[in-house]
Amino acid sequence: MEINRLIGIHAEQPLTHQLLMSWLKGYKRPNDKILGLKAQGILEPLKKGLYIAGPSVTDKKPDVMLVANHLLGPSYISLETALSYYGLIPERVYEISSMTTKASRSFNTVLGMFTYTRLPLPYYSFGLQMLLLPSSQYAIIASPEKALCDKIITTSGLTLRSVRNAYDYLVDDMRIDESALKDLNTNMIKEWLHDAPKKDSLLMVVKMIEQL
Repeated sequence: MEINRLIGIHAEQPLTHQLLMSWLKGYKRPNDKILGLKAQGILEPLKKGLYIAGPSVTDKKPDVMLVANHLLGPSYISLETALSYYGLIPERVYEISSMTTKASRSFNTVLGMFTYTRLPLPYYSFGLQMLLLPSSQYAIIASPEKALCDKIITTSGLTLRSVRNAYDYLVDDMRIDESALKDLNTNMIKEWLHDAPKKDSLLMVVKMIEQL
């Protein structure tokens, strides 16, 4: 069947309801067809209006970082997910963490848990870059500097009042290697300070890194 073939061909990307409707324009009741495809395991829902190819069609799945950008927009990958990707923290991360300008929320899907934490503008828009995925598609991810700042800003109850506090948190608690911290661009972080939450804590991070 043509629709099954199309879904299989596009298995490495999330499939929107709008895209499926364009493929099913020859059907009198396309929404009923989508329900049938779900029942047959040809489509798997991630949330209302967003799907991936199901196990009845293919074992291929889209990259979770690409899915993270699509589940809630605008958003970008950050926190432990980005820090682990860059090799800054030793832990393997199972939850995909992102930042958004919308209300904080989470999605528990067949691909795992995706969480989104709200950040204010204009700080939200700083330090973002495009990540080329193995599927030759792109996802929006925080730079290492932005991911680290986001982690400090969004950690409840965390206030870094001194350079020593910053060192203890980043090196002892988060287990980030000193050499990796030295590679971070502190001038970039300084440019964000005026608009950043917890600017005093971020300033202590900058001072600590510059003293290494």
